[in-house]
Amino acid sequence: MSDEGGTGEPLSDSQKREIAVWFLSNAPAGEIHYVAKDVRALLGDDAVYEAAAAEAFPEYNKARLVSLELPDRSGDIIITAYGEIDKNNYLDPRTAQVASIDHMKQTCTKLRPAEDEELPSAYIEEFRCALDVELSKYVAEAYPKGTCAVYCTSGKDIEGPGADFCFAAVISATKRSPQNFCNGSWRSIWTMEFNYELQFVDIKGNIQVDAHYFEEGNVQLDTNIDRKDSTIMQSPDDCAVSITSIIRHHESEYLSSLEESYLNLSDATFKDLRRKLPVTRTLFPWHNTLAVSLTRDLAKQLALGK
Repeated sequence: MSDEGGTGEPLSDSQKREIAVWFLSNAPAGEIHYVAKDVRALLGDDAVYEAAAAEAFPEYNKARLVSLELPDRSGDIIITAYGEIDKNNYLDPRTAQVASIDHMKQTCTKLRPAEDEELPSAYIEEFRCALDVELSKYVAEAYPKGTCAVYCTSGKDIEGPGADFCFAAVISATKRSPQNFCNGSWRSIWTMEFNYELQFVDIKGNIQVDAHYFEEGNVQLDTNIDRKDSTIMQSPDDCAVSITSIIRHHESEYLSSLEESYLNLSDATFKDLRRKLPVTRTLFPWHNTLAVSLTRDLAKQLALGK
């Protein structure tokens, strides 16, 4: 990182930091520490690296929905903007605790009980908790190493029926197998707007799938898709069942479409990446060129072999 564009002019510390932040922020799922080790070695400047890491790690953890075990082993917390109290403290709505996070080490350092103003009212919590229970059942079935959380993003102080409120349901699942040269993650965020007047719940989702295979090469999958749906506003338990069923349907449908595209990969995509066979569907007989009529004709005209 000493030259810029081959001009021979040295990069400033600010430029080095920006480049380092880019590499760290774009590290594949579960691989930021490997990238960080190489970036630090390339920089050769601990001060610049520390500045870049302090900027990149928190954003990476939030963007990747990194899941960390709570210090008291009561569960996992997802690092997401929906639960962010400040840069280093995040709410776990399920246990009503706030965890302090060491972003660069990706660990929880301590816990404290959440304060009243950080939690939703009893009325909103009834809806949130019911959805969290149903969503947890689904995630446990669909994602063996998945975690989820439900946050109230608007209207958390509502004490009873008569007003609108919003939730965000976050699902994070990772598959790390560096010994087999592959890592991957599934991230989905579902937002819900509860409209009391219309007795209607508007649902929007975004699903992101990342995979990295790096045995003797470097192949990455980075795909995302948006989904929309709706349901009738009912009791907390009925709403939870209906919303979870909608999420299950859309995620299963998208997973099936990905699997189908993989099945077609060898017959379609890979064939477009290599030289196609002749119309005879056979390889050119380089070992016996005389078998080709054009070769025989040329040999006859040129009197080859005489």
